[in-house]
Amino acid sequence: MSSLEADRGRGPGAAPEDPERLGLVLVICAPSGTGKSTLVRRLVEEFPRFAFSVSCTTRAPRGQERDGVDYHFLSKDDFLSMRDKGEFAEWAEVHGNYYGTPLAPLRKELDQGRDVLFDIDVQGAMQLKRSFSDGLYVFLLPPSRAELERRLRGRGTDAEEAIRRRLAGAAKEMHAATEFDHWIVNDDLDRAYEELRAVYLAGRSKPVFLPGLLRGILQSFEEEG
Repeated sequence: MSSLEADRGRGPGAAPEDPERLGLVLVICAPSGTGKSTLVRRLVEEFPRFAFSVSCTTRAPRGQERDGVDYHFLSKDDFLSMRDKGEFAEWAEVHGNYYGTPLAPLRKELDQGRDVLFDIDVQGAMQLKRSFSDGLYVFLLPPSRAELERRLRGRGTDAEEAIRRRLAGAAKEMHAATEFDHWIVNDDLDRAYEELRAVYLAGRSKPVFLPGLLRGILQSFEEEG
């Protein structure tokens, strides 16, 4: 249920508004252990233009988390009221708590030409696709079940039961891969990153995200013709 930002403070390195283009939604899903976090981190480091959408949740704040910065912390009643009014781009219930991405701030970022990257589960991705069908939906695949199990065990952080649960979940998630626009097999990290990078760059040139570009160029021909 998370989206990522390159510069939360919108300081000198933050992406400026771009009136010549609309922002795109980039959604990346993968079974646990596929290497998604590493690839997403590399993409955000190279392209400091991704905007951040603060998610809503009904869980209590943890540690130093601040309302409106890390999450919008809502009561269950308030969250369900927003959900019923269609105010979330995507939402889900996880371990008894609700999480969701507010739709209005997300549309504002996109209208200002900022791209938004989502590192979320399949359920959230499918909800986003209903609202943002022109987005880029990428599914990362492990080379095989054996390799995925090797990676999960190699992390040394999960008990046997958790590993079995993650492998079972991976099998279910990969059945949803056909709903995605792009597949990338992460058998080599550098090659997988180059493919992800290429998908993103190609997506930024789609006409739907550049409504004023052709008009401006054609106008220059008319003025000089």
